[in-house]
Amino acid sequence: MSEAFPASPSAVPPAAVPPASVPPASVPPASVPLRGSEHGAALGPSFFEQVGGHATFERLVDAFYRGVADDPVLKPMYPEEDLGPAKRRLQLFLEQYWGGPGTYSAERGHPRLRLRHQPFHVNPDARDRWLTHMRRAVDSLELSPLHEETLWDYLQRAAFAMVNTFDD
Repeated sequence: MSEAFPASPSAVPPAAVPPASVPPASVPPASVPLRGSEHGAALGPSFFEQVGGHATFERLVDAFYRGVADDPVLKPMYPEEDLGPAKRRLQLFLEQYWGGPGTYSAERGHPRLRLRHQPFHVNPDARDRWLTHMRRAVDSLELSPLHEETLWDYLQRAAFAMVNTFDD
């Protein structure tokens, strides 16, 4: 009986092993710039600039709060009947986090996200609802895959960090 496969990987001739996927030399590797100093100066265009600046974050937050406005679990967590102030705070925070203006900290101080969310009952259900609305909002932006994944990774980590109870 003959074997269809070699007994070990070392028995495969080198020419039969496919090369690792390497992008063509004409395509620069995708990257999100790092900060160049502790004061936040980016080494290149910031994520904020790369994705379209203020207008993009405005669209993100508007789409997100359209979902929150009708959510029976999340909507009661907002102290204002009008979600306008909450929308503004989230937009300013996200813009600053991603390399935009520092207006959020200038107006509100250090973000202290967990502390600011402590008064609210943020359980896994609330987190998942928040993520559902945010996922729809992120998808509506039609960002490049790199930018979409970078943004979504942060939003997921932040949402999981805000959970402060496992009670219903």
